Amino acid sequence: MTDTTLLHDLIARSAERTPEATALTYGKDSLSYRQLQSQVAGFASGLLNLGLQRGERVAIYLEKRFETVIASFGAPAAGGVFVPLNPLLKAEQVGYILRDCNVRVLVTSPERLALLCDTLPACHDLRHVILLDTVEIQAVPSGLNVQRWRDLLAAPAARSHRVIDTDVVGILYTSGSTGKPKGVVLSHRNMVAGAKSVASYLENHAGDTLLAALPLSFDAGFSQLTTAFHVGARVVLLNYLLPNDVVKAIARENVTGLTAVPPLYIQLTQLNWPEGISSHLRYFANTGGRMPRETLDALRRHLPKAKPFLMYGLTEAFRSTYLPPEEVDRRPDSIGKAIPNAEILVLHEDGSPCVPNEPGELVHRGALVGMGYWNDPEKTAERFKPLPVHAPGREAGLVLPEIAVFSGDTVRMDEEGFLYFIGRRDEMMKTSGYRVSPTEVEEIIYATKLVGECVAFGVDDDRLGQAIQVIATAPAGKTLDVAALIAECRARMPAYMVPAGITVREGPLPRNPNGKIDRKLLSTAWVEQNAQ
Repeated sequence: MTDTTLLHDLIARSAERTPEATALTYGKDSLSYRQLQSQVAGFASGLLNLGLQRGERVAIYLEKRFETVIASFGAPAAGGVFVPLNPLLKAEQVGYILRDCNVRVLVTSPERLALLCDTLPACHDLRHVILLDTVEIQAVPSGLNVQRWRDLLAAPAARSHRVIDTDVVGILYTSGSTGKPKGVVLSHRNMVAGAKSVASYLENHAGDTLLAALPLSFDAGFSQLTTAFHVGARVVLLNYLLPNDVVKAIARENVTGLTAVPPLYIQLTQLNWPEGISSHLRYFANTGGRMPRETLDALRRHLPKAKPFLMYGLTEAFRSTYLPPEEVDRRPDSIGKAIPNAEILVLHEDGSPCVPNEPGELVHRGALVGMGYWNDPEKTAERFKPLPVHAPGREAGLVLPEIAVFSGDTVRMDEEGFLYFIGRRDEMMKTSGYRVSPTEVEEIIYATKLVGECVAFGVDDDRLGQAIQVIATAPAGKTLDVAALIAECRARMPAYMVPAGITVREGPLPRNPNGKIDRKLLSTAWVEQNAQ
């Protein structure tokens, strides 16, 4: 078979086509597709020699580096399931995930292992730890077999377990803004179909260089690998400390494609961009939330030749929509239409379709719909539901149900089929009888150019139902004039939308593990500080 049906096929097929083409760059080092494929196969054989069974979980707790990518594709190549852990997670969070999905093998570094020593004894299914470096190990919890990375890759070749495209390939844990993190279960088909779909509308090709700036534990971050490997392009791995590191990497590596979250783009617009970047950066794309109009305009001024792709997605279904660059000027507030090989519906609570411009829930059907939440039937039933018989695309004569993802996001679709995000149902604010989206408030505040970053949320209020509060930072090198900002809000917003209060805070605002501004953390802290 020459087509790609399994996740690791993406590398294998590119290695067959262009073995000496560069697949990965990390710092000053690079791996060709031939070298990457060889190490993926070696890692898979190493796991099999450890006794890894089909479907067993392999967790990866590392920063972005070659070994992170090799393990992520090598575990599925052996017939296992990879579980990427955000390197920002602390020991308690890591331990929860290891226990939740019964991880059998952990890939990490000696330094990170030392942080987990008090946590791992409670991870009863864990049997093997694979360590990267050769420094002396101070202490290892009893009962664990420790294997060096180089020794694992030197193991004799072994035959992998049989795997098909509907088998589980990975479990991606969401940030868990409410309660414990949820493990989204994805199949080989989900990931490969997603890679092909995204690469098609971004027009990725073998000459592209994509910057992996997002965490690889984030679906959009991992997508930089899958879309690039599908077409034989190069990926540059970047662990940045400051936004300026991203700009420098784009210039140094002649990056052609950048995908990031709005908070990072907001910071990037406040920097000076070298003129040469515009000659090679072919596109920039957003994920993880709506791009503020002011930020989009600033990026387009910095990068007049780069095409903007405004995207919407959710981990449970990877990507759902994108707005073609040629539509950005006509409808900059739209999240676009369905990506290739997906259908997006806007439904009432009873499952019937909404009419044009009527608010409803965004529902995603197709090959990208995930397999539910790991070991959590209640939450799975909330999001992954049978598509109603009378929904578009669903024929009454079909006996077996089709499972779709009900996003929990409120959107509307215009007469031409373009979608517009209104807000998440669990974040919508009810004030003075009106339902208000926090993103709408934030959008208007960003447009004033008086803030660096901001977040809006509702707090209980006896008079209003909920009062809108805003936490904001000052623009780079300036101070925040609260009175001027309130005046601008009153000039730009209906009275019920004007914030009841604005709290100034030094930036940057805290992020969750996926790089988004942590609205839940900030609102909870505000309530605690102001409870009297």
